[in-house]
Amino acid sequence: MSSTTTEPAGPNPADGLVVRRRVGRSGMGSGPNLLGWVLGLISFCIVVAISTVPLLPREQAVFAVCAAIIFLIGNRFSGKRMTLFLVVLSLAVSMRYIYWRVTETLEFPSPFELLLGSGLLLAEVYAILTLVLGYIQNVWPLERKPLPLPADPATWPTVDVYIPTYNEPMTVVRATVLAAMAMDWPRDKMKVWILDDGRREEFRQFADACGVGYITRTDNVHAKAGNLNNAMKQTDGEFICIFDCDHVPTRAFLQLTMGWMVAEPNNALVQTPHHFYSPDPFQRNLAAGTRVPSEGNLFYGLIQDGNDYWNATFFCGSCAVLRRSALDEIGGIAIETVTEDAHTMLKLHRRGWDSVYLKLPLAAGLATERLALHIGQRIRWARGMIQILRIDNPLFGPGLNWGQRVCYFQAMGHFLFAIPRLVFLTAPLAYLLAAQNIITASPLAITAYALPHIFHSVATNSRLQRNWRHSFWSEIYETVLALFLVRVTLVTLISPRRGKFNVTAKGGLLENGFFDLGAVYPNLILAFLVIAGVIRGLVSLIFFHNETLVFQALLLNTIWASLSLVVVLAALAVGRETRQIRSRARMTATVPVNLHMPDGRVLPATTRDLSQGGGSLASPRPTGFVDGSDIDIEFELGDAPLMVPARVLRWEQQFMQVRWQPTTIEEESRVVQAVFDRADAWRSEGVV
Repeated sequence: MSSTTTEPAGPNPADGLVVRRRVGRSGMGSGPNLLGWVLGLISFCIVVAISTVPLLPREQAVFAVCAAIIFLIGNRFSGKRMTLFLVVLSLAVSMRYIYWRVTETLEFPSPFELLLGSGLLLAEVYAILTLVLGYIQNVWPLERKPLPLPADPATWPTVDVYIPTYNEPMTVVRATVLAAMAMDWPRDKMKVWILDDGRREEFRQFADACGVGYITRTDNVHAKAGNLNNAMKQTDGEFICIFDCDHVPTRAFLQLTMGWMVAEPNNALVQTPHHFYSPDPFQRNLAAGTRVPSEGNLFYGLIQDGNDYWNATFFCGSCAVLRRSALDEIGGIAIETVTEDAHTMLKLHRRGWDSVYLKLPLAAGLATERLALHIGQRIRWARGMIQILRIDNPLFGPGLNWGQRVCYFQAMGHFLFAIPRLVFLTAPLAYLLAAQNIITASPLAITAYALPHIFHSVATNSRLQRNWRHSFWSEIYETVLALFLVRVTLVTLISPRRGKFNVTAKGGLLENGFFDLGAVYPNLILAFLVIAGVIRGLVSLIFFHNETLVFQALLLNTIWASLSLVVVLAALAVGRETRQIRSRARMTATVPVNLHMPDGRVLPATTRDLSQGGGSLASPRPTGFVDGSDIDIEFELGDAPLMVPARVLRWEQQFMQVRWQPTTIEEESRVVQAVFDRADAWRSEGVV
């Protein structure tokens, strides 16, 4: 492992400070070598050559079939080199489509058709640009592993653990605090702090009872960023570990992350995934939701790992460790935008600091519990990323390599998707409802060029994304948000400093299910328009005599509108909020335990699921046992067994339900350790 050194690079014209210039980085995250550049140049030439060859529609159809066959054969082989080949093939097909669109389909007889046709073309250019940047970002995930710490714990650095909170209930915060206190790190080198921007006496008393630090302030200036910066002024640990107040860490969090900080003095950040042990609105509200990955899995399973190859992993606000000296160099957490986390890391990368991503779920939190809350959270993310794009654009300014610029620009540009998504959903209505031709080409030519582009982009991304996300669900995720984000996108592009930080509520209950019209009404309106277009197309196809080209155009646009309708209706279905009457989410967990019975017997058992409130276990019921009795459940955690007091609610043959019975903070801490603190608590689920 080589060390990283820095040398001065002259003043930064942006702020007058000195930029650190990266000289070496252990061969990781440094981007392609000379061979990579040569192969990239050859691939670019191949893509350009293929995309510009003129073909008649029937010849293009033959090309499309051949390209699809090549993909289907190549996709049977694993390996990153085959993935690279299929990416190049996909780029060639997509570039061929957009070249055809620009050179042969832009003849509009009326201003209205020019307006609509130009809008569709711009949406397609955005989609293909996003496709290209996404391939660059994700084609070679780094898949980094933890580094060991020095053998002598006396040499380990000091860490301040920050748990910021504003209006979250105590029931949410307690588990995070108790789990953080139980992390495996020398007691004299770790201090846990509750950063209470709500200024609540209950939290102060809890901090005193637990023996953790408590920091508050007289105002809430700059929201979470201001809260963290205020804490930095009052603490002095060499490193800062941050958990959102609902993100409960495992006991191994610091031991698995700090190795990269100790070994590489130029690393400013070690980021781990945000894993959620409760279902998000898509998983909870849709009948098929339990069979699909969480919405965030694509970002934390693939995108951040791809960013890491380019040394472009960015801070996500929680489940991360930061180097205090690096933050001091940029004046603390960024306060200019509402996505202070990503902006902070952009500033650090501009100064030459490095970042690390470990694809290990070492903490778990609560997902957004209502679709309306989910939309509100994404609106804040979109506003913040577009703010950064406008006021600190990664394509310009000093300090970034080209791979970092691509990754940051892709992350920020992604949140411009709302307008193109709306265009794609409504484009067929221009012909079906207004008789406007927005693509000047025959239906056969459109099919021969567009279908291969769609097939290869979807199929190649499916290979890259594997189980992180299913293509159809991406359509639903974006459609749910699109109409809400259109206004935010336009306003933020025009006035980037508008908007404020909003805290996403967690830990709520819902006694009765209901259809949340407020969260889906834009898509309801859109659904009526698309239905009208489909009906208009079907009526014209069935009851009117049409010329061949008109018939083909009606058929193509009706199929397009029907596919849009399926996506919109699926997005509407997410608005049906299901009941949420369990105050503590249950997690599947298969862990061997011992049951210490009231009469002194010790029985083996296996957990089936666990929560902060109790659990379900499997063990044969002994004769003479009385439901309602108190027992102790022994978990094996680390070097010593962990005894958790519990009450048996019922025990039927092989299965039993228990409720934890902690009476002290120490006993509550044992419950938290048993449920959340196991080092492999979340890896066993295979989600990340």
